[in-house]
Amino acid sequence: MSALRFRQAIVAALEDEMAADESVIVFGEDVAVAGGPFKTSEGLLERFGPLRVRDTPISEMGFIGAAVGAAIAGMRPVAEIMFMEFLGVALDQLVTEAAKMRYLSNGRVSVPLVVRATIGSGNGFGAQHSQTLENWVSATPGLVVATASTPQNAYGLLRSAIRSDDPVILLEPRYLHAVRGEVVRGEDGIVPLGRAAVVRPGTAATVVTMGSTVTETLRAAEASALDIEVIDLQTLVPWDRATVLDSVDRTGRLIVVEEAPESGGWGSEIVAAVTREKFGALRSAPFRITAPDVPVPYAASLEARFMPRADEIGAQLTEYLQSGIPPQPWWVREGFSA
Repeated sequence: MSALRFRQAIVAALEDEMAADESVIVFGEDVAVAGGPFKTSEGLLERFGPLRVRDTPISEMGFIGAAVGAAIAGMRPVAEIMFMEFLGVALDQLVTEAAKMRYLSNGRVSVPLVVRATIGSGNGFGAQHSQTLENWVSATPGLVVATASTPQNAYGLLRSAIRSDDPVILLEPRYLHAVRGEVVRGEDGIVPLGRAAVVRPGTAATVVTMGSTVTETLRAAEASALDIEVIDLQTLVPWDRATVLDSVDRTGRLIVVEEAPESGGWGSEIVAAVTREKFGALRSAPFRITAPDVPVPYAASLEARFMPRADEIGAQLTEYLQSGIPPQPWWVREGFSA
């Protein structure tokens, strides 16, 4: 076990899988000579050479298409998308081609492809480079979607993703790139896809979250002395229904905390499923703590309010546990929106 930054854990996962399997290749914009725009492939070119670590032109449609073809041909490509927004020009390659090949071939063709994309606010990149956009890929059957929240699961989820025989989208919050934590490397450090983690036990309510809001939710629980159970979903598609439903059975309450805007956020699916399957166990209405339905602001003071932070999460959870009534978000309380 060693202490690594989040971005270093990604490098470690790539390094370990590339050393174990010669079919693993890495490519994307500036991933080779520069070591990655966020230094998440640093040192890989020197160790594995230019045939396995390749810089690409600024053409996401082109290199994602090449990755799909390479995967079908027997390689295990890991393609990096610098900002999640850039995936928009290559969605056809993912949702129409990669996600459908196993189905269209009656199981004869698999696409062991990993697409890594950085997401989220908190770094001052503005409206066009700070979204999470899970809903672009989470509604496409055939794709696995995961989001890392710690150095350990950044390492473990990436290694699982590379070993998967189906296409996996791994989302990496840039807000966490510099966060340091203990990382177990090797087989013991691998985090299975499709399995959530209970990162804080509690009895008063179940709080489901993932990515950068995991840290904020844990801070809120500690600061407000809340007896909540915090679940890091880790994999959004397929999400771990058993862990979430079992927790709600015990706590009788559900809150989802997500960085996505309120409309169309991934938490709606969690709330809908729990309401349908565990309605009798609920002691009060589930609700979501989200970002507002606005572009991510550039100004630091405004951006700081966009993503749910520990103080807002703690305030809403405290009010909910005291009253049993879902509270209004800050933009409604302060009169910015009805």
